[in-house]
Amino acid sequence: MSMERIWAPWRLSYIQSADGPSEPPFPQDKLPPGGDPGCFLCRAAADPLPPERLVVTSDAVTVTVLNRYPYNNGHLLVAPRRHVGELTDISPEEQQALMSAVSRMVTLLRRAMKPDGFNIGLNLGRVAGAGLPGHLHWHIVPRWNGDTNFMPVLADAKVIPQSLDSLRELLQATLAERPAGG
Repeated sequence: MSMERIWAPWRLSYIQSADGPSEPPFPQDKLPPGGDPGCFLCRAAADPLPPERLVVTSDAVTVTVLNRYPYNNGHLLVAPRRHVGELTDISPEEQQALMSAVSRMVTLLRRAMKPDGFNIGLNLGRVAGAGLPGHLHWHIVPRWNGDTNFMPVLADAKVIPQSLDSLRELLQATLAERPAGG
């Protein structure tokens, strides 16, 4: 029996750097007040057009990006545009906008990818698993019956079958057909 090779070139930046891929310095004047130039979510909110930002959609209050290191195909992050790290620091308007965005993204993923279910959650604080504890973000992870196999258990590996560019294109095309939630 020969060993199967799984090609996942986007994982190299994760392996080489615990902080993710390096980017040139971000101009402070492009960030919203209180924005952190080292925060990938602040950079995505301030400048959503470059494909490397992985922005699916944004509005006046929220930004939704593809997770660069997904747990499963279609893994999204929904965040406030404002750099804020505590639930008690977001306004009622931001709370409402964030939950509406999460709901819209679930609808979008259902239409575009037809998952059987979802894991949705927030890791609050580094000890709780937050890789970016200074900027709140909700994870939306589509799930399919049978999407877990021997790879995570025996090989400590997860196979993601779709490139991030291809997924972003699919989600944006689906949004263009009919806005999520509409």
